[in-house]
Amino acid sequence: MSWLRRKSIDLVTAHEEGRRLLPTLSWPHLVALGIGAIVGTGIYTLIGVGAGLAGPAVLVSFVVAGVVCACAALAYAEMATMMPAAGSAYTYSYAVLGETLAWIVGWSLILEYTLVVSAVAVGWSGSAQEFLAGIGLPLPAALAAGPHAGGIVNLPAVLITFVVAGLLIVGTKESATLNAVLVAVKVVALTVFVAIALPHFDAGNLHPFMPHGFFESIGADGRKYGVMAAAAIIFFAFYGFDAISTAAEETRNPARDLSIGIVGSMLACTLIYVLVALAAVGALSYAVFTQSAAPLALIMRELGQGTAAGIVSGAAVVALPTVLLAFFYGQSRIFFVMSRDGLLPRSLSKVGRRGTPVAITVFTAVLTGALAGVARLDEIAALANAGTLIAFVAVAACLLVLRKREPQRPRVFRTPLAWLVGPVAILGCAYLFWSLPTKTQLWCLLWNAFGLVVYLAYSRRRSLLAKGVDA
Repeated sequence: MSWLRRKSIDLVTAHEEGRRLLPTLSWPHLVALGIGAIVGTGIYTLIGVGAGLAGPAVLVSFVVAGVVCACAALAYAEMATMMPAAGSAYTYSYAVLGETLAWIVGWSLILEYTLVVSAVAVGWSGSAQEFLAGIGLPLPAALAAGPHAGGIVNLPAVLITFVVAGLLIVGTKESATLNAVLVAVKVVALTVFVAIALPHFDAGNLHPFMPHGFFESIGADGRKYGVMAAAAIIFFAFYGFDAISTAAEETRNPARDLSIGIVGSMLACTLIYVLVALAAVGALSYAVFTQSAAPLALIMRELGQGTAAGIVSGAAVVALPTVLLAFFYGQSRIFFVMSRDGLLPRSLSKVGRRGTPVAITVFTAVLTGALAGVARLDEIAALANAGTLIAFVAVAACLLVLRKREPQRPRVFRTPLAWLVGPVAILGCAYLFWSLPTKTQLWCLLWNAFGLVVYLAYSRRRSLLAKGVDA
């Protein structure tokens, strides 16, 4: 059936001239890309949002989200080394599950990457404003926040989006090298935070440890609370390794470097998150920083460490754009591959003289900049999570289907305990989706319903497979 038509795995890396991405990246670039994507708004800002939903038990929320992401990361590593082409979960789904499901996954990835860039831009804006206020240069209220917070537009969030877009247009390798430098700055800043906050650890700040329970419950304000509700939100803090898989086509030695980049960055970030979260909730009562746009800097100031607060805020200002860069990069590649396959206008899949998709990058900057200027961080994060959870379920399903359908196909990286890891990833992601705010679930369903209308009206007839060409 045409609904189930699939790309050939053996031809997934064959592309026509003028629509190929140049292989310029090595494994250090990929590890830095992964750490740059994962360690960002989630730990700098969403730790406050998560603590507001789970209390000190946000530590457990981090563990739950981390386990689910670790299983998904292992599935990604096997699929990426088998199909080293741009497109990430969308490409894997196209070759394993069929075009219709691939479209849903690609449409969900568009949601994920677009909203993540917007959310991180908002988070960066909060840190930038903290830093500017600290040196006596506060922004006017009208330009410091969107309409929901009494302002007109979040100008810093809009500006940083276009700055990162410009960097990506310049070139992939150049952007990746700059990203690696900024990642080092970010890790040093978090190390400073842990070194100062951890000695102030007070076990009394962990009581009551689980004020809202483990499973999600509805609060008086209509919001979902509990460890799992927080895990569904701060899940945003862990993913990012999927951006590495979008770089497969631009990796010099994908068979070796992709698994190193995906698994290595996930392990490093898990260690960083555990230490930072423990230091944060132990040093200060969670009730003090849950409403702060820059909770780590606030904790430093409350501890009488004004200089350290400046370092943390300053490093966030410099280094959070690494998250923007990684996800912006992934977004442009998803658009690019869907266009190259004919599911979006083919004209968008042309690359510029420097080997980057310029038109798509500019379009993404306009879209994400507009969202960042007016949107709320917590609502953006939750909706971005919905798209990511769909993609993670698809990749884990691809892992299991291929293990059954083609068990003898060579696998450079084999996911250990695949028949345990795959189901844990699928069921964990499904439960996290169920734990998202009801409004978020509805918006996600509406987004995908709209996507199916686009697919039926335009993409299904125009895909290269529909024309008898294996994209």
